[in-house]
Amino acid sequence: MLTPTPLEELLDLAADVIGCDRRALPAGAAGSPFITLGGGLAQAVRLQARAGRQLGLAVDLAQLLGPAPLADVLARAVPVPAAVPGPPAGAVRALLPGQRAALAAERAAGAGAVCRVLSAELAGPLDAGALRRVLAALGARHEGLRTVFADAPHGPVRRVLAACAPPLVTLEAAGAGGGGDPVAAVHGYLAARARQLVGRPGRPPLVFALGRLAGGAHLLSFVYHDAVADSWSAALLWQELLADYDRAVHRRPLVRGLRPGPDTAGRALVAARPGRLRAAAERAERLRGFPAAVDLTEGAPRPAVFDVHGERLHVGLDVRLRDAADATARRAGVPHGTVLLAAWALAVGRRADLERLLVGCEVPRRATAALLGTPAPCSATVPVGCELQGGVDYFLRGVACAFSEALGCADLDTAELARELGVRPDRSRPVLTPVTFAARDELLPARVRAGDLSARFHHGHAGAVTADAALTVLRWREDPLLRLEFAPAVLSRTRAVRLAGELRGALAALTAASPHTPVEDLLPAPAGARDLALPLP
Repeated sequence: MLTPTPLEELLDLAADVIGCDRRALPAGAAGSPFITLGGGLAQAVRLQARAGRQLGLAVDLAQLLGPAPLADVLARAVPVPAAVPGPPAGAVRALLPGQRAALAAERAAGAGAVCRVLSAELAGPLDAGALRRVLAALGARHEGLRTVFADAPHGPVRRVLAACAPPLVTLEAAGAGGGGDPVAAVHGYLAARARQLVGRPGRPPLVFALGRLAGGAHLLSFVYHDAVADSWSAALLWQELLADYDRAVHRRPLVRGLRPGPDTAGRALVAARPGRLRAAAERAERLRGFPAAVDLTEGAPRPAVFDVHGERLHVGLDVRLRDAADATARRAGVPHGTVLLAAWALAVGRRADLERLLVGCEVPRRATAALLGTPAPCSATVPVGCELQGGVDYFLRGVACAFSEALGCADLDTAELARELGVRPDRSRPVLTPVTFAARDELLPARVRAGDLSARFHHGHAGAVTADAALTVLRWREDPLLRLEFAPAVLSRTRAVRLAGELRGALAALTAASPHTPVEDLLPAPAGARDLALPLP
């Protein structure tokens, strides 16, 4: 029997990840990119992880989501480089890029600006002893959960403690409010105490908080600082926590062995990218001509300094619109997240009377497969150039290609990119990305079972925003739910509600139109909308 080649093995993995016939994929992969074969960001990340773990091969994530045929991308896979041991516990370490930005944001705007909450509503009997054993095992495995920060003469530094289990605090009373929603009341309680929870000197800036809900249920909340984790990390930890809890209640041993930390798994996060300045210049050239900022104030005065205070709206979608979006994505050969990003760009563009705009998209900045299992602040918000032109399917494919291009530049600093574009610093607005998009629906399923527990996830809001308007996909397959966060100093709640309605209208129009319907014919510009863009030099 012939031994399969590395390319054949990678194609087998790709077929398994996508969920298609292994015999049919090679023919399609020879001429079609990954995204037109049924792959999205979540599938690409899983393929990258399995290629590294099972075959010892590194697949480039940006190329995987780009326009090149899948077979060509997989043929470029190279052996995974050997891990470099990190510094010993207790040694002073330089900050990672994401940590530097998070600590600077905390100094400028307070702990509430960098505090995140992801909770699980737990139904069923809870074994508190098993939960504490699980948290201890998580702390033993992951350096990120044992990282502390301190000031030094030349700026903040970090240290990794030799041992430190994530603390578990009990909430005796979560406070009133939340509009009758007990989960919202707990999230509000935690947000109001962000500094006490994540600001303890000499301790990692994170905590798990356990509170009781009606009917014997519990709410377990992971409260963390942007300097230690990102949305990918939070989802990873919840997956591990619940899997470990299932082992603990069934008296199976827990894994306590050290996992690769960010220093060991990804030197690319610390070292400068070769040719970084040239890459920034090339990226700037691609974005030249797009608006430097899209102002949603509709003529109202903008605050002199961007106010990180934020509010949120939940935007529900009925299953018929979800199914229509899925069908449109399949027809155009793009992930469903691209359809949602395109609808968001269309709604914002029509509101500002623009035919092209930049939307900041959250992307994983995890250069190696090992980093996929490492809690660290490795996400970036990168500007994606969306052009509202052409037929519907052409438009959707263009947005998908623009996203893949931006993903390939995820390690470029946005401020550095703005300098290349000649955009002057402006304290009144987020640089290049006043409007953002994040798809987090595939990071965690809506529900997970662990032992006798059923976990349903809730995304908290600590009362801060980093953009004028930020759309996040929280759930999709089950009970579709989006969240619109906005800065009330820029966008009033009334106008935010109107923008959410325009988003629904844009999504409905995109999914009802034929493939060749011109995008400019889908929706009229909203009454009173004007061109409020600031052109790039």
